[in-house]
Amino acid sequence: MELEKTFKDVKQASRKLTLLSEDIKKKVLQELASRAVEATNIILEANQQDLQRMDTSDPKYDRLKLTEDRIQQIADDIRSVATLHSPLNKVLQERKLENGLSLTKVSVPLGVIGIIYEARPNVTFDVFSLCLRSGNALLLKGGSDAKDSNTAIVKIIHEVLEQNGVDKNIVQLLPPNREATQEMLQAVGYVDIIIPRGSQGLINYVRENSKVPVIETGAGIVHTYFDEFADLANGKAIVENAKTRRVSVCNALDCLVIHEDRLPDLAEIGQGLAAKGVELFADAPAYAALKASYPKEKLHQATEEHFGTEFLSLKMSVKTVGGLEEAIDHINTNSSRHSEAIISENEEHVDYFLKAVDAAAVYANTSTAFTDGAQFGLGAEIGISTQKLHARGPMGLDELTSYKWIVKGKGQVRA
Repeated sequence: MELEKTFKDVKQASRKLTLLSEDIKKKVLQELASRAVEATNIILEANQQDLQRMDTSDPKYDRLKLTEDRIQQIADDIRSVATLHSPLNKVLQERKLENGLSLTKVSVPLGVIGIIYEARPNVTFDVFSLCLRSGNALLLKGGSDAKDSNTAIVKIIHEVLEQNGVDKNIVQLLPPNREATQEMLQAVGYVDIIIPRGSQGLINYVRENSKVPVIETGAGIVHTYFDEFADLANGKAIVENAKTRRVSVCNALDCLVIHEDRLPDLAEIGQGLAAKGVELFADAPAYAALKASYPKEKLHQATEEHFGTEFLSLKMSVKTVGGLEEAIDHINTNSSRHSEAIISENEEHVDYFLKAVDAAAVYANTSTAFTDGAQFGLGAEIGISTQKLHARGPMGLDELTSYKWIVKGKGQVRA
């Protein structure tokens, strides 16, 4: 492997990282946050080079774009991670056996984490801060669409590490080519876990080709069910926020599921969506309800392909159902198990929905836009896990640890 030396260096650095003091970790993150703000012009200049190579109509354009405000928010998130309690060396379980052996189960780092991601340079800062705080070394495999931004950011991280006497090999950026991806996927013994962040195609490719264990994150096919007992004012605001707050993120609404008795309210629900240019793909009953009020050029009749689609843009499908069971069946059939919501004033319907819908985050009477590590009080996130093994939902510090058993004795031997 051409990258074997890099993998070895990061693996070796990960062993040193387990001994790094909490004070040094916090100091590095505080200084990195300040340095990121100071280097805003440098980062934005590199980001502009990436943006010039991408079509502005590409759904990934907004994810790729950095601004002064976004860099300031990134810095705030880094500082937040620095203030969180360490997830390491927590005593998860203790017991004393009849033979006198003392057993303690304690939290430990995963080791070396590989991140494969597309046009999201903010991820470079986020995952580094989380991995440093949780004692994990990091291999970054960004895409070519963000290569200049990622290179500039990792250079800043390395500078701060070296100024604090920390081995810069605890984080390395791999070349933005497919060969580097292939090598990482085969790096058994060097990489402990791989987390892909990006499109469903990227996630599927990593899962199908990796010899290293994978945690699936990112793809969000998100639904909100507008129940027959929904409050119209609340529901209208929730749907608009979930769809239009930021369309390129994985918690953005993709499909509005509406009870047939509420179709007369669809025109009002659509007012805010139309004002923000949302293109709707509606089934026959919803199309008929919207035809007289929704902008003609933005309203289309839905086909099967519009359900179960993550749009990542100002597009949304509308599905009409006859009741709660049909809504849940549609969601569970088309969901990516990311975030799903119900709008209803009927507590029995809400409770049933929250139990019956299979997703990492389920919501009642609020926007799915809250599926986010920082919003959940985790400081930041390394991704939203949509699987069920090890971690599910926003992955913060605790989700970046495993555990080991510490066994202490006084000469006991097993018969």
